[in-house]
Amino acid sequence: MVQVALDVLQHALNALLWLALPAAGVALLGAIILGLLHRLDPGGRRARQRWLTRRAPHVAGWALVLLALGAASVLLHVSRRATDLRVGTQLSARYANAADPDGGQTVQGAPRASVLGSHTYTRSLTLPADVDTRIRVPGGWEALLPYLGQPDGASVRDLREGFTRVGPRLVYSRAVTLTTEEPVPLDSSAVRADLKFTEPAGGRGLYYAAAFSADYAFTNPAALPATMRFTFPLPTGSGTLSDFRLTVNGQVLRPADPDRGTVWEGVVPAGGVIRVTVTYRNQGARSWRYELGQRREPIRDFRLDVSTNRPAKFQRATLFPTRQTRPALGTTTHLEWNLRDVITAQDIALVFAQGSMRETLTKIGVLHPLALVLAALLCVAWATTRRRPLPPVPLAAAVLGLGLGFTLAGVLTAYMPVDAAQGLGTLTGLVLGRHLLGRAFTWPLALASAAPLVFLSGGHAGLLLTVLAAVLLLVLRPARSRRGAGR
Repeated sequence: MVQVALDVLQHALNALLWLALPAAGVALLGAIILGLLHRLDPGGRRARQRWLTRRAPHVAGWALVLLALGAASVLLHVSRRATDLRVGTQLSARYANAADPDGGQTVQGAPRASVLGSHTYTRSLTLPADVDTRIRVPGGWEALLPYLGQPDGASVRDLREGFTRVGPRLVYSRAVTLTTEEPVPLDSSAVRADLKFTEPAGGRGLYYAAAFSADYAFTNPAALPATMRFTFPLPTGSGTLSDFRLTVNGQVLRPADPDRGTVWEGVVPAGGVIRVTVTYRNQGARSWRYELGQRREPIRDFRLDVSTNRPAKFQRATLFPTRQTRPALGTTTHLEWNLRDVITAQDIALVFAQGSMRETLTKIGVLHPLALVLAALLCVAWATTRRRPLPPVPLAAAVLGLGLGFTLAGVLTAYMPVDAAQGLGTLTGLVLGRHLLGRAFTWPLALASAAPLVFLSGGHAGLLLTVLAAVLLLVLRPARSRRGAGR
């Protein structure tokens, strides 16, 4: 990484050298013109020398400001290239020194409740009378039963087959008893999901830590005791589930078959109510979905509460929330779906903006040199409108301090989340610039340093830049004199 930074620095210095050649040509042309004036007008030599002597420190000071802008721009260019290379290497590396999110687009299916029954299917086949005389089977026709095929499936409860004689004919019969499931609608479903987004250090992308909990209830609709089944499907795309617990009327169950989920079976008295509680935690990214059903199903009482600290969008052709609340000074959004006596085949799908952190860092890095130029121009405009002295040397030092803060922001992305790294680095640069230039120039330095941070807003950069421009116009308005204010 150090060698890469040195290579980037060499390329940046070469680029600056090519940019310095026109400036050197202009300086050489000025020296030639000055020499010609000395030869053509020897009498004004002393006047020109006195003018140059008075103006030289001022010109040298502002040249120092330009030199500071160039040096800070080179430093920021090296930092941006090194940060981009480091983030790209981390994203494509097979090994890492920190854990990656172990989940993706989580899909949680709705559970199913059903009443178990049985149904017997009977089939028979009558063979011609001469079959028994023409074909002799050693051990009797029952020896052929294992070769006639067996029905597959976990729903087979009983199988009876055999050969019987009805007069001269031979009859083969088979009776298969299968388990049947009659769906039972859930009496109530109260589902809660808390999605808290976090950003790992290094810019590996956003992910959320989800805490899921649900309470379900269903009733035996038969007039007699019946065997009922409750199936809770495990979520897909959820990665590792932790703290998973499924409780049925106080009895804790363990998931036996991950493909089928957790299944409970038991005898429920007539009109008996079964209450189920499910809780688990997992990590996910980009979206969260709750599938109400694969076909149009009746829903008696369903409620879903989702809390998230990131703005959510909703996939088209899905159910939109019936209520949305967001505190004025908070970042947590509460979404509610309340469905009663509804027949629907739609699902609930939340999608979260997942911008590329590498792209965001690139945008911020491109805007950093422009922010330095903007800071210098704003300080000049601030001093002009407020009639304050602006020494060029402290201004050059303030530009360098702000550039060091921006560079620190790129370095800190390797140790903390990007938002915190950029905020801390920018604040450091602002404090350095304010200390070097003076408290009176806090506003122009703050506005210029805040401009690159608008790309951390998640899609609101244009609005924030417009607000900053409006604030800039208000701040840079000419100050009224005391006499004018008194009138």
